[in-house]
Amino acid sequence: MSRQEVILCHDLKSSLESAIAKCPHDRLFIITDEHTHQLCLPLLQSALLTDDAFEIVIGAEDVNKNIETLTTVWQALCENGATRHSLLINLGGGMVTDLGGFAAATFKRGMSYINIPSTLLAMVDASVGGKTGINFNGLKNEIGAFAPANSVLIDTLFLRSLDHENIVSGYAEMLKHGLISTTKHWAELLSFDMHNIDYNHLRTLVGQSVQVKEDIVEQDPFEHGIRKALNLGHTVGHAFESLALLESRSVLHGYAVAWGVICELYLSHLKVGFPKDKMRQTIQFIKDNYGTFFFDCKQYETLYSFMLHDKKNQSGIINFTLLEDIGKISINQTADKETIFEMFDFYRECMGC
Repeated sequence: MSRQEVILCHDLKSSLESAIAKCPHDRLFIITDEHTHQLCLPLLQSALLTDDAFEIVIGAEDVNKNIETLTTVWQALCENGATRHSLLINLGGGMVTDLGGFAAATFKRGMSYINIPSTLLAMVDASVGGKTGINFNGLKNEIGAFAPANSVLIDTLFLRSLDHENIVSGYAEMLKHGLISTTKHWAELLSFDMHNIDYNHLRTLVGQSVQVKEDIVEQDPFEHGIRKALNLGHTVGHAFESLALLESRSVLHGYAVAWGVICELYLSHLKVGFPKDKMRQTIQFIKDNYGTFFFDCKQYETLYSFMLHDKKNQSGIINFTLLEDIGKISINQTADKETIFEMFDFYRECMGC
């Protein structure tokens, strides 16, 4: 898999013009959602006018990350003369970059694309690393491909117009990056005041977080080994998201990951000795900033069923990424059903469910 260029921009318009120039193309397309069409695209219009870009607007929120929306994108590309030599720009959050990246990877067997993430979650996670895809059959990211963008242009100025809930959601992935990197980075992330955001400091933390992910992806692009570290919190987190989708509850991805981190740090303590004091500190930060995902023991079987469908599993055995300590990653860990239900008990007890 080719290495994508990730740029922390000082001048987004100039960076975009340069990125477009590096991708010779016959036609230019841009995918926005209903929010980024209004709030973000006007900031880039002057850089796109010379290419006479064709805009494809899709619905916002993760509920639209599905085969129906993907089909409308393919249809728009087809009807407006796209070829494998065209260029696609994805302007939006993780839903847009995931779905748009998959559309680019599959249309005419692949076309070049550029990601411009507009949310914190997309900046530090979804737009970086080459994973693309859609939700399918009630399961998160069930269909997809490894297909890195030619460039990822990150401008943290977008974050100043982002609501608090989406800032907090993206920060969960940064917290995960802290847990799998260094004690210093983890401690700095825990000390950040989420209620009085210092955007200049946040920009620095974003750069550090992206670097953690880039370093891991470069070592293991297709997730055969160390890249599984990035799945910390996601085995349980995706199950929480799937349960929320099943019950028509609104849950942002980062919140689900944060709650998943609580569960998987408990497993880490139980199975590989993650320090109790660091587990408690991390859980307290999550309790203070993410609230609680409520479920009862009657839903354990449903959550367990969702976890059995996780892409990381082999031969029906649930696979976890656990930590022996901050930065000491233990991949390909397993737990039996009884232990997983004990993990759910721990979550409900410490979160007051």
